[in-house]
Amino acid sequence: MSENNEPIRDARKLGTVKMLILGLQHMFAMFGATILVPILIASYFKDACGEVPSAGLTVSVTLFCAGVGTLLFHFCAKFKVPAFLGSSFAFLGGFSTIANLKTGMFADMTANEKAAYACGGIVVAGLLYLLLAVIIKLVGVKRVLHFLPPVVTGPVIICIGLSLTGSAINNAKTNWFLALVALVTIIVFNIWGKGMFRIIPILMGVVIAYTCAVVMNSIGMTNPDGSAILDFSLVSSAGFVGFPHFQLAKFDLTAILVMAPIAIATMMEHVGDISAISATTGSNFLADPGLHRTLLGDGLATSLAGLIGGPANTTYGENTGVLELSKVYDPRVIRIAAVYAIIISFIPKLSDLIGTMPSSIIGGVSFMLYGMISAIGVRNIVENKVDLTKSRNLIIAAVIFVCGLGFTDGITFHVGSATITLTALAIAAVTGILLNAVLPGNDYEFGVNVEGDKNRGIHA
Repeated sequence: MSENNEPIRDARKLGTVKMLILGLQHMFAMFGATILVPILIASYFKDACGEVPSAGLTVSVTLFCAGVGTLLFHFCAKFKVPAFLGSSFAFLGGFSTIANLKTGMFADMTANEKAAYACGGIVVAGLLYLLLAVIIKLVGVKRVLHFLPPVVTGPVIICIGLSLTGSAINNAKTNWFLALVALVTIIVFNIWGKGMFRIIPILMGVVIAYTCAVVMNSIGMTNPDGSAILDFSLVSSAGFVGFPHFQLAKFDLTAILVMAPIAIATMMEHVGDISAISATTGSNFLADPGLHRTLLGDGLATSLAGLIGGPANTTYGENTGVLELSKVYDPRVIRIAAVYAIIISFIPKLSDLIGTMPSSIIGGVSFMLYGMISAIGVRNIVENKVDLTKSRNLIIAAVIFVCGLGFTDGITFHVGSATITLTALAIAAVTGILLNAVLPGNDYEFGVNVEGDKNRGIHA
């Protein structure tokens, strides 16, 4: 990498070995959050059914779906968008609802059966992405994005990062020393690193902090709460080779009404994430390959995951933070990370070994990644010259912030016997869009600030 910190859009010039290492960095960035989703889902079913799903919704199935889903997304997006698709947290409320269904056909169901019906709802949710993609293709991306000016997308991107900060703190506080080792290492290598080391600060943070954890664990040190820093019990019992336990989805209207409407939230998050990636890389992904193509890829990846028993996929902000830090924008690197995820899904011992990563280290890494996402949102507002001295713009931004950060549990409502929860980010995005459409005095026009539009990912 050049010393003037110029972005790298073709990583092939770095050589194969360095590309493989960069892919490993992206894999570590997504790993913690991606495997956490099936772990949380398993806890819902255990509490409600007394057992966890033994087929589908497992760590190995989740990693396989993330890897294949990412490759499918890249195919739909003409291999242009450097996005990684990991498992979505937005659908956790839906899984919890279905796990606790005790009426009708769900009364005597096993955890595996309920999980299969939940995944059927995921399939339908993914198909809703395709519907929106068709609408955008027919009416044009500019007409749709007229309702998503930077006064809306900027604050939403900020909320995406800030809404994750609680997770970073909760993970980091399990062992602040290891969290700080990871964070300081990332900062040092990003600011003072030379050559290859400057573009893999996340990976270096993980490696050095994990090495410290191994040393501390070997001399008998523990976390402040008395728990072991590292636990290798699952690694020792895991096999070297294992086939993910897939499960075909089943369909029922009740489960569909629980899961499918959540797509409203995740589609809004998708727009925010693609805007963030566009702003990060200075590319025009909303127009080329087009928002309709990225939605198509995300939707197909989600439906495929649900069909074979995996959780829904979504574009990952953690990897956007890696893009910002490394300045390597080549989608090939993301695809390498996807291949790693697929390979690991067939190696239980390796996936369990990576799973021993202390949550404190994940928290230290997240400090940087989540903050970077919010910083991208701030840059979005600044570069598009959003005038926050105007009352309408200030009101829109203020309401988005309160909705995005205040509704920590979302809003839950009932449709018949089904319970539906809209996430805070979905509420923030919908509210911002409505306010921008209703309030008079909209001063944003495409093409007036060409450079700002370009950095946001939109050409006039």
